[in-house]
Amino acid sequence: MNPPMPTSASILKDTFGYDTFRPNQREVIDNVLARKDTLAVMPTGGGKSLCYQIPALLFPGLTVVVSPLIALMKDQVEQLRAAGVPALFLNSSLSPQAYQENMADIASGAVRLLYVAPETLLTPRLYALLDGLTVDLLTIDEAHCISEWGHDFRPEYRQLVEVRRRYPKAVCLALTATATPRVRSDIKSSLGFSGSNEFVASFNRENLYIEVSEKRDPLKQTLRFLERFKDQSGIIYCFSRRQVDELAAHLAGRGFSARPYHAGLEDDERRRNQEAFIHEDVQIMVATIAFGMGINKPNVRFILHYDLPKSIEGYYQEIGRAGRDGLPAHCLLLYSYSDVAKQRYFIDQKEGTERLAAIQHLDAMVKYAEDELTCRRKPLLAYFGETYTQLKCQNCDNCNAEPPQLSDITVPAQKFLSCVVRTGQRFGAAYVTEVLRGSQGERVLANQHNQLSTYGIGADLSAKQWQSISRQLVTMGYLTQEGEYRTLSLTPLAQDALKKRTRIMGQMPEVEAHPRSQQVRQSGPDYNPALFALLRQKRKELADQAGVPPYVIFSDKTLVEMAAFYPQSPEGMLKVSGVGQVKLRQYGETFQTVIREYCQAHNLSEAFPAASHRETRGTRQTRAEKSDAGRRYIFIGEAYNAGESIANLMKHYGIAQGTIVDHLARYMMAGNSLRFGSDLPALAAISPAQQAQAFAIFDEIGANLLKPAFERLGEQISYEELKVLRLLYLLDHSL
Repeated sequence: MNPPMPTSASILKDTFGYDTFRPNQREVIDNVLARKDTLAVMPTGGGKSLCYQIPALLFPGLTVVVSPLIALMKDQVEQLRAAGVPALFLNSSLSPQAYQENMADIASGAVRLLYVAPETLLTPRLYALLDGLTVDLLTIDEAHCISEWGHDFRPEYRQLVEVRRRYPKAVCLALTATATPRVRSDIKSSLGFSGSNEFVASFNRENLYIEVSEKRDPLKQTLRFLERFKDQSGIIYCFSRRQVDELAAHLAGRGFSARPYHAGLEDDERRRNQEAFIHEDVQIMVATIAFGMGINKPNVRFILHYDLPKSIEGYYQEIGRAGRDGLPAHCLLLYSYSDVAKQRYFIDQKEGTERLAAIQHLDAMVKYAEDELTCRRKPLLAYFGETYTQLKCQNCDNCNAEPPQLSDITVPAQKFLSCVVRTGQRFGAAYVTEVLRGSQGERVLANQHNQLSTYGIGADLSAKQWQSISRQLVTMGYLTQEGEYRTLSLTPLAQDALKKRTRIMGQMPEVEAHPRSQQVRQSGPDYNPALFALLRQKRKELADQAGVPPYVIFSDKTLVEMAAFYPQSPEGMLKVSGVGQVKLRQYGETFQTVIREYCQAHNLSEAFPAASHRETRGTRQTRAEKSDAGRRYIFIGEAYNAGESIANLMKHYGIAQGTIVDHLARYMMAGNSLRFGSDLPALAAISPAQQAQAFAIFDEIGANLLKPAFERLGEQISYEELKVLRLLYLLDHSL
């Protein structure tokens, strides 16, 4: 009996290890298989690669993938070959012999996917090779590079239409993660697309916590931020090469695992640093935007922008390098107006259309950074033509900040608006502030604005307070900012408010603003951190032996599911996202052994929910996640027994000490034993007499409920201390 013909769904599961398609994947794949030219816009981490990799395994001929960077090609080919897919690349990183060998393999028809740069593809040598083959699919990755209005325009991409003309029978798929409606139109026009062939997925990355913070002491702010991500991978973006070198050296001197990356480094050093980061020998990469599109590391847990990005498209692309595995990640942007001045200096060196586009990009970026009231996702998604309908995302600084205390700011607002009018609506907020505060600056005096009635009437407020008021007036629609100098002008709403003396409510900022909430929303299943650490260690060993990045073996998301559900059989392993038949054969037994040994030591068994934990993937909370919440005490108890401290568990789960102690008590009351950790007695500042009194009450009434004990003790011991005493009591009586 012949085996069934493969389908896109069977390849998705058997080759790549996934049960379900992500949004728009199936539609794009079906459109390509119907041989219709297709533009697909999908967010970073949204599964663009599968949109051409699956058709490549269903088409009889060759799929050519145009990719802009060597690192990206290498990464994709490594992952495909690990999954058993015959793929090769041709670029300058190959030796002459290896290049010739790859050419021969391609000519033989043994290769299904060929990755090339546009410059390589447009050469007579490649044309001669491809002319002897059937090219079924031409895929153009990072297709925004075609458009002059994209954030990373590359002239050689414009010439790809020549390839289309040379191989007219090949269906064309253009892919990008960042494209405004204008850029999308330009891509289709340049490639000769026609008809309905555009698929645009949501740009919303729910797992990313997005935060913008005023840049005050950037080094101190960076160090404080990094303390929250020990042993985690992340990228810090800086504006200049010098800044990259200085910050990387400073972090290394402070004991952080950090290296620099920019175009000024020698090629070998740049390559070594990138490889070290990808292979997890280095945790932090400090880089300019030169560290860009070729990075496909799925477990980047944070992105820190030390300086303001040039555009929202670039910013979105850069934060999109975090959390590609779907697990939580944090994106912090440090912003000051001095960053804007630096960007404008370089914009002034451009001419014509390029300069105009750069000004528009920067204006949008500044407006986004200065908005302290709106959910971060609303303007970010609106830039790409998408409407975010939720009131709050609960996963950004603006949504998580304490509700603003509104007060009557009518008088300072009127002063500011009047000053804008009296200075001729020709200046930005910084200049208007100077006039209001009575500056003796050369420009103010030269313009004779020291003679205005509004000169000096705002000396009672600081420059930062006036800047905050100006931003609020823009956000509320009383002012507009236009042009490269962000010139302020009044709207009809403001003119009406001045005439009628309308009351204006807003925030009167303190001289030093209170810190904003930075609590990152947790997502995904609860898992055992001790087992996860063991699985990561084993993955690193295998990756080093094979000479590939760890994520080529398994992603962090896959290891998280292993540490959550303890699969100890081939059938159990295949239930885990990212485990297909090839990887099961290659690595299944090795990881099963680690899990079995851990489970035997801690008396555990497979813990998959009755229904598949992936049935409802994509919903707010999956069935598995609900099940996991009820089992968290087990994970915490096991992790503590494995040597984790209470402090580390608090950090890992993002919960308070009392909650950890509650979980440990519950773990014991479920009949499990718990080690007596040295950190337990120090948790409660209780005298021996009080402890003895509490133990006597627990002997009498039991330790299940704390309220009766609290009352019997005359409410003299807090609930937090009582929780610790209960745990100590349970430990004492288990010996």
